[in-house]
Amino acid sequence: MPVGIVVPLPAYTLNPAFIAKKAESLGFESIWYHEHPILPVDSVSPFPATGGEIPWTYRHFSEPYISLAMAAAVTSTIKLATGITLVTERNPLILAKEISVLDLHSNGRFIFGVGAGWNREETTMMGGDFDHRWTQAREAVMALKALWTQDEAEYHGRYYDFPPVYCYPKPAQKPHPPVLLGGHAPNVLKRVARYADGWLPNRITPSQVEESRRTLDTLATEQGREPSSVSISVFGQPPDTTREQVDAFLNAGVVRVAVWPTHCETEQAMGEQLERMAEALVR
Repeated sequence: MPVGIVVPLPAYTLNPAFIAKKAESLGFESIWYHEHPILPVDSVSPFPATGGEIPWTYRHFSEPYISLAMAAAVTSTIKLATGITLVTERNPLILAKEISVLDLHSNGRFIFGVGAGWNREETTMMGGDFDHRWTQAREAVMALKALWTQDEAEYHGRYYDFPPVYCYPKPAQKPHPPVLLGGHAPNVLKRVARYADGWLPNRITPSQVEESRRTLDTLATEQGREPSSVSISVFGQPPDTTREQVDAFLNAGVVRVAVWPTHCETEQAMGEQLERMAEALVR
């Protein structure tokens, strides 16, 4: 069953190699790391899930690409995913190579979950244009695609502008790793249909997935794309998710469900939790 594991916060207290190897041995389909490189101490940006204060755990993200590289080194089949990468806070000329190397050495196992962020202060501090962050995110994705697919890549946009450059190696997946856009912004499905390979929503129900799937099919067709080429992956379901709930998502048109375990202080406790989850969801 295509069920993935979202590494819980604080995300750096347990070794990524242990979590990934354990999850793969239990039959989980994917492992997901998310990111906030920093968070300002003083912020007026409301937390999306509650509209209020930022949870203390949001001070404790790991670095997703280092973590996924460690995971890749000790596994062979589990997919390696970001849920999400804040592309407006990264330089695509550097990010393109990081992803290419990860995808190449993992034999094409990387899934590129993309987001534009919700914290104005963080985005601004990291060089992003918060008010136009999705426009900037689209440019970042288009620049990355050029770097991954062209022998002499160039891009000329508002936020990213570079002449022909060499960027090697290329990713193992062709034409590039799948790009999944996260979030529930009003135009997210239009954006997915225009330039992504899938949608990565959280806090969603199977009935909402069904409705969104129909909308996405229409939008993809309008873009001249085959609707089946655009996927939906559900992110961040709670640890008590049942097999029946996963089945409901799959029947609604989802290709995978990523479940978020609770934080554990020790590898033994995390391993036991993953075993219980695998028994309920995978086996």
